[in-house]
Amino acid sequence: MSRIGRNPVQVPKGVTITFNEGDHKVSVKGPKGELHQTIDPDFTIKQENDEVTVMRPSEQKRHKAMHGLYRSLIANMVTGVNTGYRHQLELVGVGFKATAQGNVLELSVGYSHNIFFAVPSELKVQAVTEKGTNPTIILEGIDKQLIGHVAAKIKSLRKVEPYKGKGIRFTGEFVRRKAGKAASK
Repeated sequence: MSRIGRNPVQVPKGVTITFNEGDHKVSVKGPKGELHQTIDPDFTIKQENDEVTVMRPSEQKRHKAMHGLYRSLIANMVTGVNTGYRHQLELVGVGFKATAQGNVLELSVGYSHNIFFAVPSELKVQAVTEKGTNPTIILEGIDKQLIGHVAAKIKSLRKVEPYKGKGIRFTGEFVRRKAGKAASK
């Protein structure tokens, strides 16, 4: 069995999981919201007490590959509706700014024009600018896949360059720096 797939998912208090056999949809409902995921019709889900287990039908390579995937997706949904996910991005560079109005993020990251980025309505976006620190963008939501995708899209608007380290990066991310040209004599 898959090492990840055979582990049961712990369901905390206040979170309910329902599995619809007809359309093979898993629904997870909690204090922060509700998420849905369609799974392969071959797989079955067992719920005992406060644990959910994903069972695969055979030892086929395809079933083995998806066993851990579905277990991880369900675990991520449980964590999302219970505590939520949060990503922080940092803008490093002279004159780099970020402002958020509703779900539209306005970025000034060294181009001749400002970039307006529409964040999906499922996520909350916040731009924080404090004196003496780099501007920070905070994304919060319950869907791990969506929040990671949006954070990667924002980061791709201005990739971190290796010489001065300017660009958009995750807070705490290590950027490997290169040495510049040596001074000529």
